[in-house]
Amino acid sequence: MTRLPGAPTRDGDTFQRILVIVTRQIGDVLLATPLVHAARLRWPNARIDVLGFSGTLAILEGNPDIGELINVAPGAGWRRSWPLIRSLWRRYDLALIAQYSDRAHLYGLIAARTRSGQVPAGPKGRWKRRMLAHSVDLGGQQGHAAREKLNLLAPWVPSPPSKVIPPASRPLPEDIASRLVPGYVVMQTPSRVRYKQYPLAHCAEVVAGLARQGRQVVLTGGPSAGDRDFVANVVQLAGAPGVLDVCGRLDFNQLATLLSDAALFIGPDTSITHLATACGAPVVALYGPVDPNLWGPVPVDGLPHPPYERSGYHQRRNNVILLQGNQACVPCNGAGCDRHDNSLSQCLETMAPERVLGAAGELLAGVPTAPALQKA
Repeated sequence: MTRLPGAPTRDGDTFQRILVIVTRQIGDVLLATPLVHAARLRWPNARIDVLGFSGTLAILEGNPDIGELINVAPGAGWRRSWPLIRSLWRRYDLALIAQYSDRAHLYGLIAARTRSGQVPAGPKGRWKRRMLAHSVDLGGQQGHAAREKLNLLAPWVPSPPSKVIPPASRPLPEDIASRLVPGYVVMQTPSRVRYKQYPLAHCAEVVAGLARQGRQVVLTGGPSAGDRDFVANVVQLAGAPGVLDVCGRLDFNQLATLLSDAALFIGPDTSITHLATACGAPVVALYGPVDPNLWGPVPVDGLPHPPYERSGYHQRRNNVILLQGNQACVPCNGAGCDRHDNSLSQCLETMAPERVLGAAGELLAGVPTAPALQKA
């Protein structure tokens, strides 16, 4: 493995065991892979492990840069965590703490003598800053989440690459693989929180419009009853031929396979949208209240140049078209218009399906459709 050009060499910076701590949601975990990959390039012979919440680390399965995935229960108290604490004690030379929480920093303090971590700006981060060899302040003019994580390596890596690394591909179930038609479009319709949800009726119109163009549409989602019901309702309302519902049937490794061969992916601000861009699929990303300059999908070749605008209506960056509403408040960076997880977001409610289909057509130009579906 090639060492990063220009990486400084100093006494005491040859780390053999590195722990990356990312106790956040699935999308945040995936956006930590540029950090892991840059550390691997800087220290090619080191063992690099990742610690995160149970249920979030599966998106790293098969990542060649990572040794062990260390799962911790989100709500576990320190008494229940004692076996883990004992196993972590000074086990690592360097901890990269890609989260500002007290819990993440205490894990880092336990695990390694040298630590680099994210901290809140101002007085709240003072005690954490004192315990770190290097700190990355969060607040004020924040950059993209992936860039903030990469900044943890600033003392050792001056210009790290920013490519997101998808999980290793795994074969699809035979009954799904045998039904896929070349030129298929993948669409993620459910969202974990309502304020990021593209409306059901709009989803159905997009599916029906793609089907009229001769596209097979594959609908993805998680295994929850809510996701399954949402996707089933989209299928019923669209009434379109050739729609393939795979909701809850694929793990992240199989999703990587599905997305890598897709002619197009359409989805809201979810971890699967980030995964699709990393897999190289052309992507139409439907963004509501969240600032894409902070949390936009990272194109296949790394963080976009120029960065996403905070509000851009229709932005094209490499394999990504990012759509936003045209309201003056976009992006508010809040939990929807009513500021709670189950809130509506008018910027998504008013995003017409015709806009989404137009962006899809831009990315699908020149991609043949399936003759069998055209006849249907």
